[in-house]
Amino acid sequence: MPATRTIGVAVSALALLGVATMSTASATPEHGDGHRAAPLVLGHRGASGYRPEHTLASYELAARMGADYIEPDLVSTKDGVLVARHEPEIGGTTDVAKRPEFAARKATKVLDGVSVTGWWTEDFTLAELKTLRAVERIPDVRQRNTIYNGRFQVPTFQEVIDLSKRLSRELGREVGIYPETKHPTYFRKIGLDLNPKVVEALERNGLNRRGAKVFVQSFEVGNLVELSRKLRVPLIQLTSASGAPYDFVASGDKRTYADLLTPAGLRGVAKYAYGIGPAKDQVIPRDAAGNLAQPTALVGDAHAAGLKVHPYTFRAENAFLPANLRSSAVPAEYGDLFGELSAFWAAGVDGVFSDNPDIAVASRAETFPRR
Repeated sequence: MPATRTIGVAVSALALLGVATMSTASATPEHGDGHRAAPLVLGHRGASGYRPEHTLASYELAARMGADYIEPDLVSTKDGVLVARHEPEIGGTTDVAKRPEFAARKATKVLDGVSVTGWWTEDFTLAELKTLRAVERIPDVRQRNTIYNGRFQVPTFQEVIDLSKRLSRELGREVGIYPETKHPTYFRKIGLDLNPKVVEALERNGLNRRGAKVFVQSFEVGNLVELSRKLRVPLIQLTSASGAPYDFVASGDKRTYADLLTPAGLRGVAKYAYGIGPAKDQVIPRDAAGNLAQPTALVGDAHAAGLKVHPYTFRAENAFLPANLRSSAVPAEYGDLFGELSAFWAAGVDGVFSDNPDIAVASRAETFPRR
C-alpha cells in the first residue's frame, strides 16, 4: 500500500466509505485567511506503534516523527513520585513478573470497581521501580516492538518534561506534553493524590502559565474541576464509548459519558475544560459489519459549546481499523490508516491521538498543505 496519496484520492475514498467530506468543517477553527487550522498530532504514549509505550525512546521517536505533543499517563510510586505507565498495575508493561525479588509484591486490588491481580506502582519506591525494564504491552500485535523489551526504564514525569525541553531545543520547535492523570479517585483514596503532584511539577518547570504547550487530561471529572482552579493550562475531558467517570460512580452520580456528550452536557464540560478527548467511535461509529458509518453530531455539538475535539486512538494495525480499511485478516499487519485519518479530518476534529505519529503527520500534510 503506498505511503502517500493525493488529496483527491483521499476524498474519493471518503465518498466510497459514505462519509460526508465537509459536514462539520465549517464549525472548526479557521485562520484569518478563512482556511481551517491544521489539527494537532498527539503522540499516544509516544510512538507506541514502534517502541514500547511510555518510554523515553517512544516519546523521543514521536517528537522526531513530527508529533506536536507527547502523552505520558501518570501514576504514583510508593514514595509519591509521578511516573509514566498506562496503569498502576505493571505486570504487562514491565519485566516485574520475571523478577523473583519482587514475587511477593504480587497482589489483588480493586481498581475502579474491578478486581485486578498483578504488581502495582504504589507498592514500589522509585528506586525499586527504576530496576525494572519496560516490555511491549501487546506483543501478539506489535511483534517488532518486542525486540526492545528490557532496554528502557520506567520514566518519571520530570524526565518526560526534561526530554520535551531538550527536543524542543534540538528540533527548533516546541514539543508539548499532554499528561493524563490515571485513576485519580483510586490514588486519592490510598493517600497518593495525583493533582498536587501535577500542579507542583508544572509550576516547578515554568509550565503552569497561559501559552505553555501543555494539556492535562482525565477520564474523571472532579479532579479536572479541581485542577481548573489551580492550572492555567487547558484541560481535556476524556470520554469512553460506554460507562461513566469513576468519580461519578463512586459518589452515586448517575450520569454517564454519554450524558457528558449531549449538547447540555458539553456546555457543562466547557465550564472547566478546553476540549474533549472522545473514543473515535463516538465521532464516527462503525456499522454492523464493522465499517465506518456516518459521523455523529459530536464534533459540531462540541464546537458549538466552544470545545476542541481530540479523539483516540489511531493505529495502523488491522486489529484496530474499521473492517473496510483492513488489508487482511491478520491482526498485526498494517491496513489503511491513511483512509481512517482522512475520514476524521473531514469530520472536523481538532487533533488525533496516534500510536503512529509519522502516518498522522503525513496524512495531515496531505490534507492541510498550508501548514
